Amino acid sequence: MGPSAVRLLNIFVPIKRAVDYAVKIRVNPEQTGIDLNVKHSMNPFDEIAVEEAVRIRERLKDAVKSIKVVTIGPPKSAETLRTALAMGADSAIHVEIPESAPAPEPLGVAKTLRALIERQKEGVDVVIMGKQAIDDDAGQTGQMLAGLLGWSQATFASKVVVDPEQKVANVTREIDGGLEELRCKLPVIITTDLRLNEPRYASLPNIMKAKKKPVEKLTTAELGIDLTPRLETIKVTEPPKRVGGGKVANVDELLAKLKEAGITGKHA
Repeated sequence: MGPSAVRLLNIFVPIKRAVDYAVKIRVNPEQTGIDLNVKHSMNPFDEIAVEEAVRIRERLKDAVKSIKVVTIGPPKSAETLRTALAMGADSAIHVEIPESAPAPEPLGVAKTLRALIERQKEGVDVVIMGKQAIDDDAGQTGQMLAGLLGWSQATFASKVVVDPEQKVANVTREIDGGLEELRCKLPVIITTDLRLNEPRYASLPNIMKAKKKPVEKLTTAELGIDLTPRLETIKVTEPPKRVGGGKVANVDELLAKLKEAGITGKHA
């Protein structure tokens, strides 16, 4: 699927409802996963993606036709969509799954997003999404989606400049050696890093307006997608508690302690 025939950009922003970043994670009594009866909010990296989509429209003005957010999750995920709409998105899609359903895996999410993108009559030019979710830290969905669609991709973006005239996106990304700049043809998949921007707080008027913005509800059956997990989690346990350290008076005592711990102190 190519970009829109006209030079108006359609931006697609996948988001996820995750356990709030400030919550202390605890393993559930059954040791099958974490306790989910806690506060949830939008995945922070996805919040950055929504903010960047809105900023692109603020920079390009009328060159951006629409910003659409999408989530895959239980009924409560609708609250996360409303947050994104209050930040500035125009419309939303909610692929609803049962509350009891296991969390979709990255490949299933990528296939669902591909199906949604292919349903968009006016096409999609830019997909902006978080580089990872803070619950599973997989960091795979964006790359898988780009592979499934055969689109350009730029991961870990710290700066995004979209040129609708040339139909390219210049993306600065963070790598181990510093910064790398990629020039990507549209359509493109971009995943966001922490330093890309600082998301805005939704104002009360925008929160009220978000209640009237359209949210389309779909099921995986309507999309022809099977989200059955390919992996099985056998058991989840908390890491062992750290043993407190100790102080030594001198180097000789330190060496003695190291020998007791099985470290001989021999030079390589």
